[in-house]
Amino acid sequence: MLTRKQYELLRFINERLKEAGVPPSFDEMKDALDLRSKSGIHRLITALEERGFIRRLPNRARAIEVIKLPELAAAANSRRGFTPSVIEGTLGKRTVSAPAAEDDGNRPVAVPVMGRIAAGTPIEALQTRSHTISVPPDMLGSGEHYALEVRGDSMVDAGILDGDMALIQRNETADTGDIVVALIDEEEATLKRFRRRGASIALEPANTAYEVRILPPNRVRIQGKLIGLYRKY
Repeated sequence: MLTRKQYELLRFINERLKEAGVPPSFDEMKDALDLRSKSGIHRLITALEERGFIRRLPNRARAIEVIKLPELAAAANSRRGFTPSVIEGTLGKRTVSAPAAEDDGNRPVAVPVMGRIAAGTPIEALQTRSHTISVPPDMLGSGEHYALEVRGDSMVDAGILDGDMALIQRNETADTGDIVVALIDEEEATLKRFRRRGASIALEPANTAYEVRILPPNRVRIQGKLIGLYRKY
């Protein structure tokens, strides 16, 4: 599924295709989503294509085909007893409100909250369990999970907001494009998109107000991958 911005762009493209028979231009997409640059549209288009919602046709200008829409998936989630506040985002991430009562076959899982994580200027890493949150079990994969409270706005274009609880699957490795908990110099923790750049590691924000950090591998330790968000209203 999709972040809010991805979902808005997909709807805009689909509506324009129905009305005019051709997809909108990148400038029209930028204006429709109130983005400052077309680079943000390029990232959203790439994410939609990677998740199988659209297809870009080769050798044709402005050739975008909508393959599927996420409404059916959202409806299925609502029947399970919780309401998506943001359609599922990159890497299978979902943002949900506090879960409603579950039946015995789908009891919420208690996930420990282990402190804060910076989505902005890195903050001192915290690894002290403070409390737990209840999470629908179908949000979790295999292995060990924990949650971190997001501080900052560097990942807003990925649908990650200040105050969200980031659900993390504990992992020491990451693939290019994953959103990860990265420990820098064993002192600072940050939530960023992970990419390899030659022999270096790039930690990319999802907000043009922040710069990409390029670091040697010996300064970065992966502590987990983002699998979802938990948001209270």
